[in-house]
Amino acid sequence: MAEKRLNCWEVKKCGREPGGVNEKELGTCPASTTNEFAGANKGCAAGRFCWVVAGTLCGGFVQGTFASKFKNCLQCPFFLEVEKQEGRFFILNVKKYLEAGFELKSKEDDKGLINAVDEKDQKIEKNDK
Repeated sequence: MAEKRLNCWEVKKCGREPGGVNEKELGTCPASTTNEFAGANKGCAAGRFCWVVAGTLCGGFVQGTFASKFKNCLQCPFFLEVEKQEGRFFILNVKKYLEAGFELKSKEDDKGLINAVDEKDQKIEKNDK
């Protein structure tokens, strides 16, 4: 039987998903509502790709941009579980999302986001060597 793929709000229990217990107080989490990355790592909205979405709640604080939060995400138990579950099909960033055949669903110019991801990847790769 296939393993059920949970979204971040189902695992982290932040309550910021639509109808969640903390939605009114803390606002709706963009990872639970954006369809920009729907399907990434077999998630609903960006629920299994939350590390690329600004404004998610981690450690009790609303997080900033991908570049500012990604180092913490690399140590997140949820991130590590998604990486393990998806194995070689794991989608780490927007560049990999596009390479996997997905299309960005926004009308906005996403080159800035992709370039920021590329720069971060290059820094991580340099640090790994």
